[in-house]
Amino acid sequence: MLNIDLEKNGNGLTFILSGRLDTTTAPELEEQLKKELDGVEELVFDFADLEYISSAGLRVLLSAQKIMNKQGSMKVINSSEEINEIFEVTGFSDILTIE
Repeated sequence: MLNIDLEKNGNGLTFILSGRLDTTTAPELEEQLKKELDGVEELVFDFADLEYISSAGLRVLLSAQKIMNKQGSMKVINSSEEINEIFEVTGFSDILTIE
């Protein structure tokens, strides 16, 4: 199960995710991103309450990063030690801005 909350702030957008970002829930996030990213210059993913991310979730982050490379910036904040470890092992810590 994944909960997605959005906070808009001018041309900034924060996706606040809680639960699990996996094969089942990644398409839902991808769909929301497609709808919301128009005109966004600063995209933030808040992972404070995200428990797990799978390769499907990483793929969604990667495609969001590719879009944001063209129109602004993207960062991941408040990710847990477990999720940071996944970013390290997969090399995503080199691709994403993680704070």
